[in-house]
Amino acid sequence: MKLTLSSSPHLRTKRDTGQVMRLVLYAMLPGVACQLYFFGWGVMVQAIIALITAIATEAAILALRNKSVIRNLSDYSAVLTACLLAVSIPPTLPWWMTVIGTFFAIAIVKQLYGGLGYNLFNPAMIAYVVLLVSFPAAMTQWLPPVSLQATELNFADTLSLIFTGFSVDGMDITQVKTTIDGITSATPLDYVKTGLTQSQTYSELLNSGLFNSSVADSAAAGWSWVGLAYALGGLLLLRLKVISWHIPGSMVLSVIICALLMHLINPDIYASPLFHLLNGSVLFGAFFIATDPVSASTTQKGRLVFGAMIGFWIVIIRTFGGYPDAVAFAVIIMNMAVPLIDYYTRPRTYGYSRGKQ
Repeated sequence: MKLTLSSSPHLRTKRDTGQVMRLVLYAMLPGVACQLYFFGWGVMVQAIIALITAIATEAAILALRNKSVIRNLSDYSAVLTACLLAVSIPPTLPWWMTVIGTFFAIAIVKQLYGGLGYNLFNPAMIAYVVLLVSFPAAMTQWLPPVSLQATELNFADTLSLIFTGFSVDGMDITQVKTTIDGITSATPLDYVKTGLTQSQTYSELLNSGLFNSSVADSAAAGWSWVGLAYALGGLLLLRLKVISWHIPGSMVLSVIICALLMHLINPDIYASPLFHLLNGSVLFGAFFIATDPVSASTTQKGRLVFGAMIGFWIVIIRTFGGYPDAVAFAVIIMNMAVPLIDYYTRPRTYGYSRGKQ
């Protein structure tokens, strides 16, 4: 009998890698549509920039390595990485930063380790962290929702802002971020993080007129709708058995438990579980980032531990760290722990007790 060894991802369905990647892309459509509706054309422009960069970078490296360009590009892994990064960055991020991040994800994080199946870390999240650490000001310049913008950006304005730094009328990103009430916008997580450092309580921030009128009302600002839309796509992936429930389920449950315990200890300082879930990228990360079949744990028990620890780190970093959203950092931390998790959660070999292993 001939045995064949292959690298991850080890898919237990009849779908090939390209089909799986395309299904994930289709499942992202509700969330992407919500982002387009609430935050404008920038999401689509960033996706196009990232796609062009990812495909060109992957093709060039494959050619240099004497690999089949068409066959390897047809697995859609580069396309998915580009899309995951594009929806994670601010819609008006300067184009060259998007190019740098995408190039780093494909060339360094993926191809330098040998290509799909050999990368230790999630390429999109490493690229996001590299951009965040290198360009912190630009990576936190999220626009207010379209309904709250003092000046509505059309497609031409968005293109001009991304490629020149100014809208068609000559406004920079700071001016564009101003809401209809004359307040400079911030994301709900940014707003709460900043307020807590200024000795305000969580309850005061939630009940403040500034909070409700600008962006921290999640439903009005669109952040919760975006998260729920991605969760809907994630449930579709579960239904189609593209992913299993272990990682997203344990991750979401861990966020709820950790946030609830801290909120019960001091509700004036620590945010509620609902706030953590519906703001930032927890739901998106649970279904589309942490479930990466290459960089995640490969055993069922290991996936439960992997997801739970990601949820734990999200709450800890958001609460005590310097970054309001922490999904990327939490995923990368646990990517490093995957070999250890898999070692201690691997199934017992039939016929051997634990003492004999």
